[in-house]
Amino acid sequence: MNAAARLAELIACRTVSAPDERDEAEFVAFRETFARLYPSLHAALELTQFEGGTLLFRWPGRSTERPLVLMAHYDVVPAPAEQWERDPFSGAIEDGFVHGRGALDDKGPLVCIAEAVESLLAEGFEPARDVYLSFGSDEEVFGHGAAEVVDHLDSMGVRPWLVSDEGGAIVDDGLPGVSATTAMVAIVEKGTVDVGLLARGGGGHASTPSKNGATARLARAIVRIDRHPATPHLSEPVLQMLEALAGLVPKPVAPVLAHARRANRPVAELLARLGKETGAMVRTTMAVTQLSGSPARNVLATEARANVNVRLAVGDTREQLRARLERLFRGLDVEVERMDGEDPPPVSRTDNDAWRALGEAVKALGPDIAVVPYVQTGGTDSRHFTRISDSVYRFAPLHMTRAQRDSIHAPNEKVAIDTLERGAAFHRALITGMD
Repeated sequence: MNAAARLAELIACRTVSAPDERDEAEFVAFRETFARLYPSLHAALELTQFEGGTLLFRWPGRSTERPLVLMAHYDVVPAPAEQWERDPFSGAIEDGFVHGRGALDDKGPLVCIAEAVESLLAEGFEPARDVYLSFGSDEEVFGHGAAEVVDHLDSMGVRPWLVSDEGGAIVDDGLPGVSATTAMVAIVEKGTVDVGLLARGGGGHASTPSKNGATARLARAIVRIDRHPATPHLSEPVLQMLEALAGLVPKPVAPVLAHARRANRPVAELLARLGKETGAMVRTTMAVTQLSGSPARNVLATEARANVNVRLAVGDTREQLRARLERLFRGLDVEVERMDGEDPPPVSRTDNDAWRALGEAVKALGPDIAVVPYVQTGGTDSRHFTRISDSVYRFAPLHMTRAQRDSIHAPNEKVAIDTLERGAAFHRALITGMD
């Protein structure tokens, strides 16, 4: 059985993690299947299981100092079958791909880690330093599993040398105009904050509405959010990305990227216009994701609510966000009812041996792949590890086209079989490179 076949079996476990959908029996089935597929890993490594199903394996090395942490999560987002070309939980292997929910996010990367460890154990390899595998069960709902792992490691005085989690990928289009193959490695992620907006009204019968009711005022607030995006700016990680890409773009563009520090605002404005991915890197974004109003069709709302999912750019804070929203909603009588989430975590280092080791391991993925630091727009469990390590990197060692990246959290997710094999080689190189 190869990596693709094992991934297919794990995809078949419907480990959907959502506020209104979670079947614990499927999570148990995943853990049992995982143990059966990777017997050496389970026999040789020490396992700590946390409440909720998050798994922490420890592979003892010759030293406990400066260990390596490899991360992934095995919960997935919902996958409505009617939107897919194939059963999203079939794990179908067709045309050189493994199809199904989690193929890229994040069971595919998890399999790459497990394949590397299982093969090294079969060879009798002993790591120079401890290796930890942290596999989360509640990442998709911003759960507590990873935080509990970090609390556990912190209590034992563990300070990881390098932490590697999901995030970037091997891409051929890291930036418009870049034709080279690059390994996009996030050295920080944006902060994730959910803001609850509330507009109150007098209620009453819908046949006799009043002007400026709760839903109308909330709608105006939403329109203001859409019409007034945050001002773009180049944070230090984005500047590092542009400098790394400067040698990979045509000459007319290269000097612009190389000297972006001298023209922060114009370059930020340019990136904001190039596309949604680059635009999200250079500004705080706000997206209205949930709405609620009256409980009945013929009743005026006494309370209208909206949830705004905010991704804070590096350098922005929740306090600044609250002040901005209050200015934006001035005169609307719409209040910020709640604000849940976190500021962006610290930026990881790119000037140490951990970053260099990651770059060396990338060579196992193919020749002439440039390593490029960047800002991840989505959230990961690795943000918790910044409490105990200054070298937390977000990188899935899989080649992903733009269409594949767009399929994450969307229909028809799939991963190429050959990229799974190269992903395992990356983790082997990272583990053996600790020597």
